[in-house]
Amino acid sequence: MSYPVLKAVSNVLVHTPDLVRYGSKPAREIPKDPGLIDRLTAHLRSYEEAVAYPPHQVYVGNLRPERLWDIERPWRLNPQSPAARFARCGEIMPQAEFYGFMKIVDEFELVEFERQFICRVKGKLSEHPLIMADDLARLGAGIDMRALEAEIASGAIPLYEDGRITGCFRHGHDEDENLFAPVLLENLSAKASGILALRYAIRDLEGGGRAIDYVMNCGEEGVGDRYQRGAGNLAKAIAEFAGCLNSSGTDVKAFCCSPVHTLVLAAALVQSGVFKNVAVVGGGSLAKLGMKMRGHLAKEIPIMEDVLGAIAVLVSADDGKNPQVRLDSIGKHDVAAGSSPQAIMTSLVSRPLNHLGLKIKDIDKFAAEMHNPEITEPAGSGNVPNTNYRMIGGLAVMNGEMQASELGGFVRRYGMPGFSPTQGHIAAAAPFLGHAREMILNGEITRAMFIAKGSLFLGKMTKLSDGMSFILEKNRGETNGG
Repeated sequence: MSYPVLKAVSNVLVHTPDLVRYGSKPAREIPKDPGLIDRLTAHLRSYEEAVAYPPHQVYVGNLRPERLWDIERPWRLNPQSPAARFARCGEIMPQAEFYGFMKIVDEFELVEFERQFICRVKGKLSEHPLIMADDLARLGAGIDMRALEAEIASGAIPLYEDGRITGCFRHGHDEDENLFAPVLLENLSAKASGILALRYAIRDLEGGGRAIDYVMNCGEEGVGDRYQRGAGNLAKAIAEFAGCLNSSGTDVKAFCCSPVHTLVLAAALVQSGVFKNVAVVGGGSLAKLGMKMRGHLAKEIPIMEDVLGAIAVLVSADDGKNPQVRLDSIGKHDVAAGSSPQAIMTSLVSRPLNHLGLKIKDIDKFAAEMHNPEITEPAGSGNVPNTNYRMIGGLAVMNGEMQASELGGFVRRYGMPGFSPTQGHIAAAAPFLGHAREMILNGEITRAMFIAKGSLFLGKMTKLSDGMSFILEKNRGETNGG
């Protein structure tokens, strides 16, 4: 049967060490502990260190996830050499260029930089493969340092580069806390990183952005005002600067589950014939920067959450070639399913596989919460991917599909080390999409299952958990469409 396909995937990281102070955790802790900012700053990584960090090379696609098994931990002490900024479907962008890109996509004069900085970053961005002349014109000339200092004295928050004030971010409203500078900085960061990811995803698409019918945003930002908090629509804002001029869009909110929910909805829109090409995009979550900083500082290691992660996926009508999203067996966590780990995994793994007559070991690779253990373990959160894979393997044992003695080998054969920044929606299975697509196209695997779990109770409206899964499968080549 014909199913929607993943035609393109992009993964982008943006190294933003000087924005760590504006992550939710640091922003709350620094005022209570004034000496904390100096300790935090002293533990920030350089851009070169961030690029050479093996999990980052995996995230953008320059290194396969399984290669991490053979790199001695801690990975931060075993940098990749050589390590490339650019990958075929993404990059690791340095902070200065990202600041410039934020200025380019800023429609309301929220962000401003001093003249010398604008001059420097304009030269760097002019060499970027996805930055156009029209973009560069939007950078403007910048302002002098005296004017910048006056803006900050009037309430704008300072933006730093290498510890030095180089710009500022203005409030969007004097009385609406939803439009205060820290919230708008989060939103503009998500917008800019999402645009970058979407530009990568569509750059080889015939017709470019104009071929996209609909854009769906799966990010965690809360775009809105005091009357419509979290209303969005960042999807359409991203579509505008990605050149998707024939598209509309919407945002899908589901905590960490959002990418998988959104991909399933996008595939359903394509399968039904409503749209032919739907782009799913998620920008980085600035609020998650430095979230585990206390654990990192206590262990005297660098602040590992210093990057924004973004993703973009193009879901299209079946072309007889690209991997298919099996819409005939979607895993979902029903209200009545229960919130125990076993109940969640049964709903998301066993049930959809049983529906297709498949066993757990018929899936070549599972992708669940791909949190990097070098971020979570120092903070006492354990190795999340390993725990998930052992639970999936445990289901196989319970189902009589394998022996308990095989559990250790199951993790390495069917799983992978975590390599994603701990940014909720970004870490929830999505980072493996590009790798899985490539592996299926190369004939290395036949099927991969993507599993996302969500914590709805965080919103204080329900005590329920959430979850959704889907299977990505080798195209059977039964259609000439697309």
